[in-house]
Parts: sequence; structure tokens; C-alpha cells
Amino acid sequence: MAINTNRPTSPHLQVYRLPLTGIISITHRMTGVMLSAGLILFVYVVSALADGGVAYDTMQTFINHWLIKLIGWGFIYALFFHLCHGVRHLIWDAGSSFERDTLNRYALIELAASLVLTLMTFVWGQYGL
Repeated sequence: MAINTNRPTSPHLQVYRLPLTGIISITHRMTGVMLSAGLILFVYVVSALADGGVAYDTMQTFINHWLIKLIGWGFIYALFFHLCHGVRHLIWDAGSSFERDTLNRYALIELAASLVLTLMTFVWGQYGL
């Protein structure tokens, strides 16, 4: 059996550059998983509120750890990113904005909007503005 060496090969992952819309799509799936996992933390907080003073104090100690705060802000960013991407899908469902330039521009707007919403939430939470 002879091996055909003239056939085309697929681009290698180190050569192929994933388009921005592909990265956004993968990130949307990842944030969906993050939101599902973050609900475990949310259920813990709500159950600690329902269990009384000792459970609440324990939960407060846990929540005030810097790593848990970082995870919480990651959850908030995932929520806003998922929301912004959902709005983008609603625009697509209307049957518009499928041109390459528009897709990339909306992807950048989506990233910026989710970051701005997260920062606004942080400022509102810290300063009550």
C-alpha cells in the first residue's frame, strides 16, 4: 500500500489562528459552565442565611477570603458576558449582522460592555453610587 504524500493537510493548531468570533463562542460556553458552578456558591450563601447566626458568620468568614472574592467577581463577569452574548444572539435571530466586519465589531462591543458592566457593579458595590 502506497502512502499518498501529495494530499492537503489540516492546519496545525500552532499555525491556525482562531477568529475572534470563535474565541467569543468558546468563551460563551465557558461562562455558561462558570455560571452553573457559581450557583453552588450562591446556594451556600442562601442556605447560610436561612440557617441562622453561626452559619451566617461562618459564611461571612469564607466569603471574605480574597480567593473567594475573586471567584465571585469572575462569576459576575461571566454573568454579564453571558448576558451580552445573549443579546448578540437575539440580534442574529432577527436575521441581521452577519457580515464579517459587523461580527468582529459586535464581538468587541460585547467584550467592552461586559467589562464596563462588571466595573460599574464593582463601583456601585464599593461606593454605593
